[in-house]
Amino acid sequence: MAEKRPVLVVTEADDITADMVIAELNRLDVPVVRFNPADFGADLTVSARFGTCPVPVAGHVRTPSRTADLADVRAVYWRRPVWPTFPNLEPDDAQFAAAQVRYGLGGALYAMEGPLWVNHPLRAAAADYKPAQLALAQRLGLQVPPTLITNDPDDAREFVATHERVIYKTLRWTQYQRDGVPVTGWADVVTPAEIDDSLRVAPHLFQAVVDKAADLRVLIVGRQVFAVRITSDLLDWRKDYSALSYDVVDLPAEVEGALLAYLDHHGLVSGSFDLAVDQRGDPWWLELNPNGQWGWLEPHTALPMSATFAALLAGEIT
Repeated sequence: MAEKRPVLVVTEADDITADMVIAELNRLDVPVVRFNPADFGADLTVSARFGTCPVPVAGHVRTPSRTADLADVRAVYWRRPVWPTFPNLEPDDAQFAAAQVRYGLGGALYAMEGPLWVNHPLRAAAADYKPAQLALAQRLGLQVPPTLITNDPDDAREFVATHERVIYKTLRWTQYQRDGVPVTGWADVVTPAEIDDSLRVAPHLFQAVVDKAADLRVLIVGRQVFAVRITSDLLDWRKDYSALSYDVVDLPAEVEGALLAYLDHHGLVSGSFDLAVDQRGDPWWLELNPNGQWGWLEPHTALPMSATFAALLAGEIT
């Protein structure tokens, strides 16, 4: 029997979700080469050759324990990689070195022919802009809450005053600290009185609150759809996972079709969608995370999410 082709798993060191998928790949006897770009150097090397061999790119990626032939990689699970920052170098040298790793290692991987990407980072990045998400969702027939993106305080105050309840949401999650303490941006209700001229510094996203009965987290892996209804009394359910209850549900056919079409539009093979369910039971679009978290849902629902990811990476399903 021919040896199975390897799967690259590119992620940070502590990634329980990746561990779950790797365990399933091991069960399928699929070789795995796991690495984090931040380890570039003695613990991670790449050699790629162009123009000197019959294939467009030849070479390898090597860790202390594994080696993958670039021409032989079956799939790439691009999970949560961290790029190196080179804190021991002078700032300009560190910036230079970091760019060389991103465009050298990243470019060599992007040049590979044939592997399945879950998901290709360039396609995932293109799908990660919330304004474009809102427009595409509406074009695909999904209900989109009234939303304003602006840095004009007058427009923001008018929008907030027009709707019964409005929340502010970040346009992009970014690591952020205050006085050395990490903070995050929850979806919180905002009032006109809270809006001042500091809004002009950057665009802000304001959205009318859906009178929701529950939330939906929908994970799509290939063409497999896993929909989980998340019930709580929280405006933003991420604030307290202990307050949540979970139910596996089936999506209306038109909603499932729209979400699959959404991924197809961006050339993605997986994504985590968030929707709100109103009091009538109708779903409303909130956002897509091309590489969202789902690992915590599996033990609560017994859905075979990690096994499905492994089967997709191994080529057993599409």
